[in-house]
Amino acid sequence: MELNRRMLLGGAAATAGSLLMPQVAQANAAANAYFNGYEEDAGYQFRRTNFNRIDPVWRRQMVKYFSPEPPGTVVVDTSNHFLYWIWENNTALRYGVGVGREGFKWYGRARIDRKALWPRWVPPPEMLQRQPDLPRLVEGGAANNPLGPRALYLYRDGSDLGYRLHGTLEPWSIGHDVSSGCVRMFPEDVIDLYQRCPKGTAVLVLEHLGAGAG
Repeated sequence: MELNRRMLLGGAAATAGSLLMPQVAQANAAANAYFNGYEEDAGYQFRRTNFNRIDPVWRRQMVKYFSPEPPGTVVVDTSNHFLYWIWENNTALRYGVGVGREGFKWYGRARIDRKALWPRWVPPPEMLQRQPDLPRLVEGGAANNPLGPRALYLYRDGSDLGYRLHGTLEPWSIGHDVSSGCVRMFPEDVIDLYQRCPKGTAVLVLEHLGAGAG
């Protein structure tokens, strides 16, 4: 009886595994469709975004933008999932972003006081409490580093707020409320923004759209 029971359980597990395998393969194929090869950058590689799979609204583009903020300011519109880098003459360079999910949203003013090329990732204690299986440290350039090729660290009054503007391993998450408060960008976009924003750049995170965009 015990042998028959083991055989039955083993057969059930094998059947369940065989049923799951096509689903896993389909999910992997769907995720891989968002990538298009690899890009070399500063001695590391990242998976290049397949922008043919991305809704054009989330692609980096110049737009008309009316804001009282001075040129060179970063404005994050969390409601509509856009980040604006303010230019002159009521224009801005607009990027699609992913922002904090419910319970992890934040708003207000900050400043970029630190920038990192291929940053390492150290999950904050609060995140480790929620997800104790997370690694305690992921080195910069590692394939599983969620910050990607760049990170811009947000400070207020000299204190690290714990939030960053950074890349993502999940391009399909752009345009959604997905993070623990950080602002996610396509790897190509965070590289572009990193080059434009020196330390000291002012950042305004809006709860609601506080300026006019077109």
